[in-house]
Amino acid sequence: MLKQLSFMLFGVMMTFGAHAAIDTYDFKSVDEEQQFRELTNQLRCPKCQNNSIADSNAPIATDMRAKVYELMEQGKSRQDIVNYMVDRYGNFVTYEPPVTPATIILWVIPALCVVIGGGAVIMLARRRKGAISGGEPEVLSSDEKKRLQQLLSDENNAKGRKS
Repeated sequence: MLKQLSFMLFGVMMTFGAHAAIDTYDFKSVDEEQQFRELTNQLRCPKCQNNSIADSNAPIATDMRAKVYELMEQGKSRQDIVNYMVDRYGNFVTYEPPVTPATIILWVIPALCVVIGGGAVIMLARRRKGAISGGEPEVLSSDEKKRLQQLLSDENNAKGRKS
């Protein structure tokens, strides 16, 4: 009996999360309902970021859905509703933000960094290649030649003793 009671209590506790509020709106026509669905799927939730306001359970998405419904009831056009949301929440709420100087900069700066970095790598590679194979070899002075011969002979003598 105690076991059954604990399972029932656990089941009741698990259902508390399932009591989320469900939006219910009365539409005048099927077309109006379709427009509402399209608009709420077109607008992005500012909190969830990857969900539309139709898919999100965040409080802000609920408020945005209510505002879309309210604006539709006022007779606002689709573009007026989108413009209202963009004015209120910024270009982020649309999945296709407009091209502005700020968005152009976001695309141009990384491309410039790649081009400049690639140019720097190519220049360094050419400079290194020129240093390795390039130009005229340095001529050793007579003192340097003597020192080199002495080092080489010392090394050969050390190898001979080890063998």
